[in-house]
Amino acid sequence: MNLASENNKDKYDVVVIGGGPTGMIAAGRAAELGARVVLLEKNATLGKKLLITGKGRCNITQAEFDDKEIIKKFGKQGKFLFSSLAAFGPEEVIRFFEERQVATKVERGGRVFPVSDEAQDVLQVLRRYLEKNKVAIIYDAPVENLEVTRLVSGKKIASVKLGEKGYLSEEKKALLPERRIYGDKFILCTGGKSYPTTGSTGDGYQWAKDCGHTIIETAPALVPVKTKEVWVKDVQGLSLKNVTITLLQNNKKQDSRFGEMMFTHFGLTGPIVLDISKKVGELMTQGEVIISLDLKPALDHDQLDARLQRDFKENSNKDFINYLPELLPQKLVTSVATLSGIDPRKKINFVSKEERKKLVDLLKDLRLTADGTTGYGQAIVTSGGVDLREVDSKTMQSRLVSNLFLAGEILNLDGPTGGYNLQVCWSTGYAAGTYAASL
Repeated sequence: MNLASENNKDKYDVVVIGGGPTGMIAAGRAAELGARVVLLEKNATLGKKLLITGKGRCNITQAEFDDKEIIKKFGKQGKFLFSSLAAFGPEEVIRFFEERQVATKVERGGRVFPVSDEAQDVLQVLRRYLEKNKVAIIYDAPVENLEVTRLVSGKKIASVKLGEKGYLSEEKKALLPERRIYGDKFILCTGGKSYPTTGSTGDGYQWAKDCGHTIIETAPALVPVKTKEVWVKDVQGLSLKNVTITLLQNNKKQDSRFGEMMFTHFGLTGPIVLDISKKVGELMTQGEVIISLDLKPALDHDQLDARLQRDFKENSNKDFINYLPELLPQKLVTSVATLSGIDPRKKINFVSKEERKKLVDLLKDLRLTADGTTGYGQAIVTSGGVDLREVDSKTMQSRLVSNLFLAGEILNLDGPTGGYNLQVCWSTGYAAGTYAASL
């Protein structure tokens, strides 16, 4: 371990940039192994984004303990996670928090939450982890740039220069007149561009690029989708379970998901919509994207038609509008009645075969036109980032800059909802902290 010498008190063994979940676990782990560590955070507090994850409850990980299954969720990029998951996967994360008095529970879809439903409890564990291992923390310390030097053997970072605005107390300014933090190793954990109000403004991408890294084009992911149809306003707040959404372009199926979704005043959200939103953004660069909702996926067209025929016989004297609540949530009745073209006051026994067939088609293929996403402001994660080919998957060490490590959302890795993305933060951050302290 390359510890700072006693006559160089201003130089740290490890400098961690970014006080989110990745940065906190990386800094704590490096210090736990004996390194002298400083954590730089541009906000006045740590974990600002962590506190809003899982709607303030913090979905800390996924209860899928088979690493291969987790890796599949990340597509072709997932194999990058083999080593880091093996060292600090979901079981280790759960154990980490439970050993520090944060009991966990598993909810629908394998989502793991603290029993308290309080993200603040997760943050407190991480803060105590940093304190116990004597990590120095500098708040209100926005980084201006990384000082990269060129050596015969390649590139190396010498220091981090802090910005002037909102920077440090007068006491700390006196200790750091050049606004520079020197270190042997540097870990970049600045996150992506999602939820920029929490400080995730994508600064790390430029610093990584300045170091020579390739940045795969970024885009908002796990983000609500806007639609052109205005009738969604009438059903906003309605959640639907066990439905299928399919993306169509030029009448060809591009992707699909089954599960839970919700209507909003501007379009759609909910787990399956968020999971498919990245694909929506990609497809829209090539043309119009249709979102098809199958409201009755358990039945095929013929089975649904047979059910309607039975229902129509049993409700022959009812108005069409009064029958629909037996088939659909009340909030969706008026919109479906209008879209079907059937007179809402028509008696069921006067609904024609053609009208019934049209209703079946509507329930199996309710179409909406995508109008983009709500952008980084509401995106849970950022897709794109530092090219994984330029990072060692075991150590998180840069292949271009000898003393640089990169971890978390800054990497070109993004998965579905359900704790997968936060698990990447824990696994890659833990690996970066481990190897920055020992290589």
